[in-house]
Amino acid sequence: MNFKRIFLVVLDSLGVGEALDANEYGDNGANTLKHIMDNYDLFVPNLEKLGFLNTINMSDKEEVDAYYTIAKPTNVGKDSLTSHYEMMGIKSTTPFKTFNEKAFPRELLEEIEKETGKRVIGNKVINGETIINELGERHLSYGSLIIYTSSDSTLQVAAHEDVIPIPRLYQYCEKIRKITLKDEYKIARVIARPFTGKPGKFKFTADRCDYAVKPPKRSVMNSLKDNDFSVISIGKISDIFDGEGITKIVKSSYNNMDTINKLTDIMTKKFTGLCFINLSDFDSLYAHTRDLEGYARAIEEFDVEIPLILNKLENDDLLIITADHGNDPTFPGNSHTRENVPVIIFGRRFKEPKKLEPLKSLADIGATIAENFEVEAPEIGESFLDKLK
Repeated sequence: MNFKRIFLVVLDSLGVGEALDANEYGDNGANTLKHIMDNYDLFVPNLEKLGFLNTINMSDKEEVDAYYTIAKPTNVGKDSLTSHYEMMGIKSTTPFKTFNEKAFPRELLEEIEKETGKRVIGNKVINGETIINELGERHLSYGSLIIYTSSDSTLQVAAHEDVIPIPRLYQYCEKIRKITLKDEYKIARVIARPFTGKPGKFKFTADRCDYAVKPPKRSVMNSLKDNDFSVISIGKISDIFDGEGITKIVKSSYNNMDTINKLTDIMTKKFTGLCFINLSDFDSLYAHTRDLEGYARAIEEFDVEIPLILNKLENDDLLIITADHGNDPTFPGNSHTRENVPVIIFGRRFKEPKKLEPLKSLADIGATIAENFEVEAPEIGESFLDKLK
C-alpha cells in the first residue's frame, strides 16, 4: 500500500476540451475551462501551481507541484452517473434517457398522478429555483406536485413542506422511482426537492433526496468495502451509487463550501481507504443556467480552499482532483458537453511531479485506487500508480 488515504474530489462539469467522440454528441468545440478563461479574468494561483490550467492544452509546466494530465471518457453518455461509474471501473454501454427537449411524455405524467393520487404541474426543462418561484403559489393552493427536469437524466419533484411533509414526498418519489425504471423511461435519478418560504421567497431546504438506479456492476468501491477499507462519500456520491460500496455517508447540503468543510473535517479523522467527494455547484448552479461569471467565481472560491486542503494531507495521503464531464457555459442550450476532464494528483512525498501522458479512460483513476489498496482490479482502466514517484 503506497497511500493510506486517498481523497478523490470531483469538480462537477469542469471539462477541459472536446473528447474524441464529441461530434457524436453535437459538442464539437466545447471547452468549459478554456471558454470561462476566455471570457473572465480567472485568478486561481493555487490551482495554477498544481498544473490545473495546463490541462487545457496539455502544455509543459516547470516546477509544478503536482502530477497533471487529462482523462478521456469512454462510457456512453455524458451524465453524472455514467461518468462516475467509469471513474470507479464500471463499463456502461447504455445511456440513460434525457427529456430535455419537451420534458416528460403525457403517459408518464398520467402514471405518476395515478400512483401518487396527486395532480402534476410544471413539466418543464428548467432550473429548480426558477420553477418553485413560478409555480410555488399555485402549488400551495392545489397541493400539486411540481415536476421538472434538468438537461440531465433526472425527474425532480418539488413540494412545500407545509403542503406535503417530507416523509410523504419521499414516499411519492419512491413510487415514481419504480415507474421510471421502465425501459421506455429509464431515468437515472428521481430527486425529491422540499422547499419552504412564502410566495416570491421560496427556497429549497437541505433535505433533498436522490433515488438513483443501482450501478449495473460492482465497482472499485465494492472491492474496497469487501476488504474492510473505509469508503466515505461526501456530497451526492452516495446518491449516484445508491449507497453501493460505501461504508460511511457524510451528508452535506450539496453546497460547495459545506461539502469542502465536511471534507476538511474528515481529513482530521483516522481511517484507511477512500474519501470520494463531489462539488456540484459548478454544474447545478452555474453551468446549467449558463452563468459564466458565477461558474468562474466558484472556481476562484475553490482555489482559495486549496492551501487548507493540502495542509491537512498527511505524508501517506494522496489527493486526486478531477471532473466527470463538461458543461460549457458558452455553449447553446443547457446540457452537459462531451469533454475530457483534468486529473491533478498531489502527494507530499512526490519528488518530481510533472505532466503525465493522457489517460485512456476515467477508469484509470479507479484502477489506480484498486492497485494502491491491493484489491480486485476493475474490468476497465489501467493504473498509473507506478508513475507516481
